[in-house]
Amino acid sequence: QQRADEKTVDGGLLPDANGMDPNQGGQTEGSKWQKPRLTRKSLMKCCLVKWIIASTTQQGPDSCDSDLELSMVRHQPEGLDQLQAQTQFTRKELQSLYRGFKNECPSGLVDEETFKTIYSQFFPQGDATTYAHFLFNAFDMDRSGSIRFEDFVIGLSVLLRGSVTEKLRWAFNLYDINKDGYVTKEEMMAIMTSIYDMMGRYTLPSVRDDSPFEHVERFFQKMDRNRDGVVTIDEFIETCQKDENIMASMQLFENVI
Repeated sequence: QQRADEKTVDGGLLPDANGMDPNQGGQTEGSKWQKPRLTRKSLMKCCLVKWIIASTTQQGPDSCDSDLELSMVRHQPEGLDQLQAQTQFTRKELQSLYRGFKNECPSGLVDEETFKTIYSQFFPQGDATTYAHFLFNAFDMDRSGSIRFEDFVIGLSVLLRGSVTEKLRWAFNLYDINKDGYVTKEEMMAIMTSIYDMMGRYTLPSVRDDSPFEHVERFFQKMDRNRDGVVTIDEFIETCQKDENIMASMQLFENVI
């Protein structure tokens, strides 16, 4: 059930899981920057992390792997050290994430039906099927029909801890449904409609039927600078970074990753 005090869909472009402006410089003013942990606040905003952490909690804390060890699975993940170098997660966070991932996906791979199950659990008031399909395709970069643990945590690392540019690149990939390097108005409309459908009628403020269309019209006009009917990744990133309203609205889909 969507809580009344949660942020809801109003016009964002990027699901931002931690609701914070990432510090690209690596330093906060007046103090040394420290890598954030998977805090309860950020966990409760990220459905994919909630899903695997819940599995870990149910199993208890006594099964913490000393490394990413697998037995009797189809896919062997990369070593922990390599994943730590490729992501913004700590060693303990990776162990915790993998423990839950292994409990939910013993084969070492997650398929599209699992994504649909996850999002139907977290958004029972709406229809999450289409959005889960698009999100799965954004994680499934090699179009293999399944997602490895490495792909999973590398994507989560961008969404939870990445720079603004990294997050925007990931968002562009989500909107570029056919992966041809361009986002059309139809693609943006499909993603936006799927998010509104998933959030359901009980979001606050209430969502009007024409809201997705108005949203897409407004943002597509800003982004399609040369008026050729498509948005390139450069247009997408440049427009988002220069538009305060878009940057502010990036926070508003933080509950849909």
